Amino acid sequence: MSICVEVSLLSGRRHSESEKGSDSLTLQIRRVQLRRAAKAFAAILGDGSVATWGDTMRGGDCSAVLHRLQNVQQIHAADHSFAAILGDGSVVTWGLPEAGGDCSAVQDQLKNVQHIQANAAAFAAILGDGSVVTWGDAARGGDSSAVQHRLKNVQQIQASVSAFAAILGNGSVVTWGVASIGGDSTAVQDQLQNVQHIQACRYAFAATLADGSVLTWGDANQGGDSSAVQDKLKNVQQIQAAPSAFAAILGDGSVVTWGHQFLGGDSSAVQNELKNVRQIQATAGAFAAVLGDGSVVTWGLSSHGGDSSAVQAQLQNVQHVQACSSAAFAAIVGDGSVVTWGDSRYGGDSGAVQHRLKNVLHIQASATAFAAILGDGSVVTWGDARHGGDKTAVQARLRMVQHIAASDGAFAALLEDGSVVTWGNAVLAKVVIAGPSMTS
Repeated sequence: MSICVEVSLLSGRRHSESEKGSDSLTLQIRRVQLRRAAKAFAAILGDGSVATWGDTMRGGDCSAVLHRLQNVQQIHAADHSFAAILGDGSVVTWGLPEAGGDCSAVQDQLKNVQHIQANAAAFAAILGDGSVVTWGDAARGGDSSAVQHRLKNVQQIQASVSAFAAILGNGSVVTWGVASIGGDSTAVQDQLQNVQHIQACRYAFAATLADGSVLTWGDANQGGDSSAVQDKLKNVQQIQAAPSAFAAILGDGSVVTWGHQFLGGDSSAVQNELKNVRQIQATAGAFAAVLGDGSVVTWGLSSHGGDSSAVQAQLQNVQHVQACSSAAFAAIVGDGSVVTWGDSRYGGDSGAVQHRLKNVLHIQASATAFAAILGDGSVVTWGDARHGGDKTAVQARLRMVQHIAASDGAFAALLEDGSVVTWGNAVLAKVVIAGPSMTS
């Protein structure tokens, strides 16, 4: 079997990689599983092998382990590395070794793995017996030896940028990693009982208890201290995180926020409008809430989408809001059109393609650009051209698109025939096919 991969670079030039045999690459993606690191993608193929592409030093090249990547069930990504769970419960890793791409030190322990959680530079695997194995940057959670004796009957793990928090079967919590951003929960440890769920922002954690209250820890200025609103955090149904703030939806549809004052942690200016909230999305410094009547309320840094006043009249019958991770929002309204706001450089202004944004079914975002799938299976993009906002070079191939995944700087579209088209950052210049697919 041969492979021919064609990827468009920023210059508009097309780059090809070929192996002998057939003249096209068909990635039969199983369960539409595309995973991304900051600068790379990985996909599970129909035969259980893996395809990777992107920055070869940061997860885009799995050739060193390709002979082991067979019967892959799940793939998880840190910023610069990947970890794959195989059908027998073992794990294969690749990417930047010091950031989780090398699990050799714990390979013998990685058996019967059920789930993997990643932060920026480390991984934590839950085994079938409820114990945990960690690897990667030791200071950022890759070394859990100090709490290993407590990591028993683990049900769920969440991660901030450099720490982990595990919920045990009895509802208590164990934390490790960088202490100042969530790796140390001793200040609230006695209260962490009957924990139902943990949400993480970049620098802190928020735990929802069985009684609907919330406990927080981590960087006090960026979400780790909710004391100012503690009396309001009752009957919490859902928590949404920005990098430096949290927003909690209560049972009555109102919202409570905390964290960095200017990056979404202070919603006092719109508090009276936050009623019957059904969805919240966040950029790096702002939140957008969709209300039950289809209108939208925003707060936070204006330049990051916290001010939607310029398009407020258009924000009616909103079905869904998508945020790019930097500074803009895009809303699909009831007639299938799209309304955007925020930083115009990063997707906050879709004026150049507005006439084409009709019958939009889904929107995906990179850090600074958006891609919309239309009802006819075509794609419309806008925002930073360098990071996926310009798909001109692959336009003819974007037909019958079923799903789009995004990294920080690029997009990957899964087509109806199982093939994948990529565009964006120029590092997307090589695809590696692992496992049985390499066999002729």
